[in-house]
Amino acid sequence: MPLASIPSPPEGVWYLGPIPLRAYAFCIVLGVIAAVWLSERRWRARGGEPGTMTDLAVWAVPFGLVGGRLYHVISDWQLYFGPDAPNRPIDALYIWHGGLGIWGAVALGGVGVWLGCRRRGISLSAVADTVAPGIALGQAIGRVGNYFNQELFGGPTDLPWGLEIDPGRPGTIPGVSTYHPTFLYELLWDLALAAVLVWVGKRYALRHARLFALYVAGYTLGRFWIEGMRVDPAHQILGLRLNQWTSIVIFLGALVYLWVTRNKTTEEIVVPLHGGAGADPAHDAAQADEHEIAAASAGTAAEPAAGAGSAKAEADTAGAATGSAEPATGSPATEADSVGTEADSVGTETGSAAPRTTAAGGEAAEGEPAASPTESAPAKTTASEAAGVHEDTTAPEAAGVPEGPAAPGDVSAPEGTGSSEGRDDHDHKGGPAAPAAPASEANSR
Repeated sequence: MPLASIPSPPEGVWYLGPIPLRAYAFCIVLGVIAAVWLSERRWRARGGEPGTMTDLAVWAVPFGLVGGRLYHVISDWQLYFGPDAPNRPIDALYIWHGGLGIWGAVALGGVGVWLGCRRRGISLSAVADTVAPGIALGQAIGRVGNYFNQELFGGPTDLPWGLEIDPGRPGTIPGVSTYHPTFLYELLWDLALAAVLVWVGKRYALRHARLFALYVAGYTLGRFWIEGMRVDPAHQILGLRLNQWTSIVIFLGALVYLWVTRNKTTEEIVVPLHGGAGADPAHDAAQADEHEIAAASAGTAAEPAAGAGSAKAEADTAGAATGSAEPATGSPATEADSVGTEADSVGTETGSAAPRTTAAGGEAAEGEPAASPTESAPAKTTASEAAGVHEDTTAPEAAGVPEGPAAPGDVSAPEGTGSSEGRDDHDHKGGPAAPAAPASEANSR
């Protein structure tokens, strides 16, 4: 007599009026919801579109249910067909009675996912790595349904966690009431496997369905020894149950896949390619990364700013040209002031030059031969030259004013200072040099 045991639920079906509510079906649904939830979180963390896993579940769940049921019926056909079958052939369709083979569920469910991935334009391998921990989590929750149905238990045991099974169930032994809760063993194994897969996925970033292959290898490893403990009817080959042989073959296949793809580094499409041949293999322009969105926003904002800056530069250039022209064609008073200033400076220099001319005249008066006007011309410094203006160049031209009719009040340099030509005439005639215009008179003009 065991010291303790796990009691089985008295029933696994409740009725809401005429509608039966089956615990097994609830556990399957909860397992699917948990798997989709975890897969959705992992897919978004990888950069995929929200809702992708939910959409793929629409394909995977129906295919998986059909595949799981087909595997169960094919592998245990004697339960539904034949003269000694305990169930009617129609019962093969009653999925709520229990009986889903995980191998068929994963295989045909994978076909559904493949179809969904093709329609969305994403990589099946990327999806497989994403859903691997979710599948293990869903399996763990689904195993609780076996508890309500009192099925898939192991051999007799006196351990404190022995599971009580009603007498008369397939696989029970008369006089034995507690058995190994193999459903619980697999539940715990699947939970641990899901946690390991999440950790490995973050730690090593396995890609190209290698994480999914690790899930397959880990699950089949646990399923092999747990399957060996079960006592429900099953086909045996060379002393091993059919599911044990299946586990061996699939386990080896997973190892081979891990080895073959160990160096695979090609791109996987996580977001559908809608941007054409030059699109980013991870996502298109409408689903850009944050740094790409920021760069695009900065570029868009820079275009108006550049346009405004160009317009401003053009306006500044035009303003500068206008400003440079205005002083040249300014009011007469402004030009007169400028000419007056030049006249002041020229007058000063002319005043200093006049004594030299007078001195030259005095030397001639004393009887010394005076130099001819032609010979003395090079020694003279005209007012225009003193002002830095070439001969025959008026003051407005020297100031950068284009030639043209003089505005009223405009005064040319020859009038204020006397041109070199005018002084030459005086020299030829022997007259005195032209006196410099007073500064006040030039300023008044």
